[in-house]
Amino acid sequence: MSDRTPALDAVHGMLTLLFAVVALHVLWHAVRSPGAGRRARVDLVLHCAMAAAMAAMPWSPGLPLTGRAATVFFTAAALWFLLTPHRAAVFVDRLTPAVGMAAMAWMSRTPSGAVSVSASASPQETVAAAGIPAAHHTVAHGHADDASTAATLVTVVLTVYLLGCALRSLTRPMPALRAATDPAHRAAATDPYGYVRDGAMALGTAVMLLLPH
Repeated sequence: MSDRTPALDAVHGMLTLLFAVVALHVLWHAVRSPGAGRRARVDLVLHCAMAAAMAAMPWSPGLPLTGRAATVFFTAAALWFLLTPHRAAVFVDRLTPAVGMAAMAWMSRTPSGAVSVSASASPQETVAAAGIPAAHHTVAHGHADDASTAATLVTVVLTVYLLGCALRSLTRPMPALRAATDPAHRAAATDPYGYVRDGAMALGTAVMLLLPH
């Protein structure tokens, strides 16, 4: 039975609009920054890819937005943000998109050990259909509970971190457009709405982590 409801579809619709706006803003910023370096261009491509994928994910029936390929892609994207900074201050700023990409990889993963059985099957039939000896069923069920607890813990950690990042980004003051002197402030001045975009992306990703998809 589908778990979709009108209320859930409405939330998904708002998230899709949010992510679509973020993707368009990333593209707009890329067009306005033709002289950006290689790392900046890759960053923009990855941000746009993630925003577009998040916009489509609630309405996707499955592949290619979920599964091994998507998990590998967004895991590689998370590593890109972690391994490419040259200074500690830059690393801190790149930690948020890295965690966002990791959250996307986490949501797109295929749960292991899933077995398709009839909803009307009895527990004994389910065990037989899965090819699990009845003597080992209790142990297997215990392992499944442990895996579910670990998955919940990962989801909670990612959600709390992204909510914190969203709050930090959305409450930061707008950068001064003319009085910027150091490299970090000059970079912020070239993308004055970047903090808002990043905060909205982090907030939307955190909400997506908590919704069925």
